[in-house]
Amino acid sequence: MTQQPPPSPAGDPAPSSLSLAEKASLTSGAGDFVTTAVDSARIPAVTLSDGPHGLRLPKESGDGGQADLHSAAPATCFPPAVALGSSWDPELARRVAGAIAAEAAAHGVRVVLGPGINIKRSPLCGRNFEYFSEDPLLTAEMGGAMVRGLQEAGIGAALKHYAANNQETDRMRVSADVDERPLREIYLRAFERIVRRDRPWSVMASYNAVNGVPVSENTRLLTDILRTEWGFEGIVMSDWGAVRDRVAALRAGLDLQMPGTGGRTDREIVAAVTAGDLDASVLDTAVQRLIRFARCAADGPRTAGPVPAEDHHRLAGQAADRCVVLLKNDGGLLPLDPASGTVAVIGELARTPRYQGAGSSQVTPTRLDTPLESLRELSGGARVDFAAGYALPGTEPADTNTDTDAGTEAALADEAVRLASASDTVVLFLGLPAQDESEGFDRDHIDLPAVQLRLLERIRSVNPRVCVVLSHGGVVRTAPWHETVPALLEGWLLGQAGGGALARVLFGAVNPSGKLAETIPLRLEDAPSFLSFPGEEGRVRYGEGVFVGYRGYDARRCEVAFPFGHGLSYTTFAYSGMRVMWSEDGAVLTVALTVTNTGDREGREVVQVYSAGPAGSAVARPPRELRGFASVTLAPGESREVVVELARGDLAYYSAREGGWRVEGGTYRIEAGSSSRDIRASAEVTVTGDPSRLRLSGRNTLAEWWGHPVGGPLLRERFARARPQGAGPSALDDPVMRKFLAGMPLDVISEFPQSPVPPEEVAELAALVAAAGDDAPGEAG
Repeated sequence: MTQQPPPSPAGDPAPSSLSLAEKASLTSGAGDFVTTAVDSARIPAVTLSDGPHGLRLPKESGDGGQADLHSAAPATCFPPAVALGSSWDPELARRVAGAIAAEAAAHGVRVVLGPGINIKRSPLCGRNFEYFSEDPLLTAEMGGAMVRGLQEAGIGAALKHYAANNQETDRMRVSADVDERPLREIYLRAFERIVRRDRPWSVMASYNAVNGVPVSENTRLLTDILRTEWGFEGIVMSDWGAVRDRVAALRAGLDLQMPGTGGRTDREIVAAVTAGDLDASVLDTAVQRLIRFARCAADGPRTAGPVPAEDHHRLAGQAADRCVVLLKNDGGLLPLDPASGTVAVIGELARTPRYQGAGSSQVTPTRLDTPLESLRELSGGARVDFAAGYALPGTEPADTNTDTDAGTEAALADEAVRLASASDTVVLFLGLPAQDESEGFDRDHIDLPAVQLRLLERIRSVNPRVCVVLSHGGVVRTAPWHETVPALLEGWLLGQAGGGALARVLFGAVNPSGKLAETIPLRLEDAPSFLSFPGEEGRVRYGEGVFVGYRGYDARRCEVAFPFGHGLSYTTFAYSGMRVMWSEDGAVLTVALTVTNTGDREGREVVQVYSAGPAGSAVARPPRELRGFASVTLAPGESREVVVELARGDLAYYSAREGGWRVEGGTYRIEAGSSSRDIRASAEVTVTGDPSRLRLSGRNTLAEWWGHPVGGPLLRERFARARPQGAGPSALDDPVMRKFLAGMPLDVISEFPQSPVPPEEVAELAALVAAAGDDAPGEAG
C-alpha cells in the first residue's frame, strides 16, 4: 500500500505552539535541497533530490547550507521517461522507482523530485526527454506507477510540473493560455488520475502562468482544483525559483518555497501576518501540512550497507530492453546473426553514447555500457568493426562542430564509407548531440545534424543493408530517408545500460516490444501546435485545443512517419474474437479479445484500446482516444485472452459550459489495435448519457433546447400545442429553416410573429427545466 503522510500524532506540537517566525521558517528551504527544521518542536529537515530517472545528488558545500550543483555522487541512471514511456509497462516503471527509492534511502534522501508528467505538446520542447508521452492516459499509468514505486518504499514523490508546463522558451514567465476543456482533458488529466489514485506526498508548482496567473499564485489550480476537487492532502512546493510573491503564493495554497531565500521571504510572511494582510489561519494550515510531511519523511527507511549497484544496473538494462522501438524491418534484416558475417558499426554515438538529457535531471552513472563494446561482447563468430563517421562536439578527433571543419568531416566519412563497402551489414548510429537539446531551451527544428545525413547518403550508396539506430531525447524527423533504409531502431536515451540493450535487440537476444509514446511526424509543420509554439510577447496560445499529438494528426488526416503506439517485433500477432461487455452497474466496460503469436519467436504485444464517438457529438472530438492498454507475452503459436477494463467515466468530455465531466449518450466504437493507426478489431457499444447539468434560459439556442433531455420534450410539446390542427408544414419541417433557426436563442424566436413560444412562456419553460434538476434523465443511447 502506498505510504501517506499521516495526521500529526496526539501530543505533537501544533502550529499554535510555534512562534510566528518559526512557522514562517517552515515555509521555505534551509538550503537548495533541504527544508527547514525546528528542533525544539521535533520537526526534522527533509532532504530532497532531483531524480526522475536516477538520483542527482548535489554535495552540500558547507557554505550556508547551499549546494554545489556541479558535484554529484554516483547513482544508477535508469532510462529517462522518453524511453520508459515507450515500454508501456507500468509494473516496470514501479520497479525502477523502487530501486531509485532504495538509493535515495541509502543517501539520506527522503523525497525524490519526480516523476515529470507534462504532456508533449510540441516535439520542439527541450525537456521532452523528461516526460512520458503526448497522451494523458499513458502518462498517468506510467507516472502513477513511479509514484507507487517510490512511496511503497517509504520515499516521497514530488509530482511535477503542475501545470501546463510544456515549453522551455521563456519558461519562468510565459503564460500558457489554454481553454478549460483541453486544460482538463489533456494537461490536468494525468495529474488528476495520479492525485486521486496514488496520493503523492507532494506536487511541484511550475514556473509558468496559466491564463495570466502564475501557477505559484493560482488559487484555482492549487486549492480549488487540486485540494477541494481532487482531495489532495500533501504539500505543494514550488519549482526552484518559481515564486514571485511569497505572500500571494501562500494564500493561493503553495506551502513550501524552494530553494531557501536566506530568511527574506520568511520575514515577508511574518510582516504580512502582523499587519493583518495575511490571515494567520492560512499560515497555520500550510504549517500543519508541512509538519505532517516532515514527520512522515523522517519515519521513512534507513538503508544500512552499500547500494546494490550491480543489481540496479541489471534492472536498468532490463528496462532499456523494453524501451527499444523497432520502427522498421524490411526483409527481416534484423536480428543480425551474431555467429557469422561482418558488421560495420558506424557513428560516434556508438562509442560515445548519449544516455540522458541535460539539466537538473543529470545523473552521474555508476557505470556506462556503450553500444560498441556491447556489440563486440555479444558477437560470436561475427566480426564487429568500427568507424566514427562523424565527430560529436567535444569529442576526439575534433573539438569543434564538424559542419565547419570540412576536412575532418570528409576524412571521418571516407573511413566509414570504406568500412561499409567492405562489410556485410552496417549498423549506423545517428542522433542529436547533447548541446542540441536540454532543459532551459527549446529546439527550433527536429532534423538530424546535416553531417550525419550526408554520411547516411554515402553509406547507402555503397551498402544497401543498413540499420539505423537513433539516439535522442526529442523526436527527430526521419523523412524521407527512412524510406531508403531497410531497418530502423528508435533508441531514445536509454540510461547507463542502454548500450547492452541495443546490442541485445540487434543480435536477437531480446525481441523488441517497445511502442511509440508519441507520434513521429513527416515534417515539423505537421505538428498540431506548429502555428502557436512557443508563443510571443510572454503568452502562448494552446490553439489546437484537445487535438494534441495523435489526436490532431488523426483529426486532420495527416500522414505521419510513424504513428503513436507503433512498434514492430521479430514475430507477428493476430487479434480475434473481440467482445465488449458492461458491468451490471454500468460503471465498467470490459474489452476482451484473443491475441495469437503467429510467428516463430516468443514475443510481447501491447494491445491498445481506443474509443471513438459518439456520432453527432456536442463537441469536437478526435477520431480516437486511448482508453486502456495491456501487454501479453506469447510463445510461438500460443493464444491468450487479453482483458482491458474501461471506466465509464473515461468516455467523458469536460464541459466548460456545465462545469464538469459529462458522458454523452450514443453509440461508441471501441477499437483494439497495435497502434493508433493499426486497428485490428472493433465493436460498437451503446452508452447512456449523463443527466444534463445545463440550466436553460432564453439565451440558449433552439438547438440547445432541442437537445436537452428535459427542455427538448417540453419545447416540442409547446410547439405541437401551438400548431393548429390540420395546419400545413411548419418552419421546422423545412430542413434549411430548421438549420437557420437552430443557432438562434429562444428568446429571439419568441419575439417572432406567431411564435409557438411567446416571450412570457420562455421563463416558465426555463423554470420547469430548473425544477427537474438532478432528476433529469440521461441521454438516450
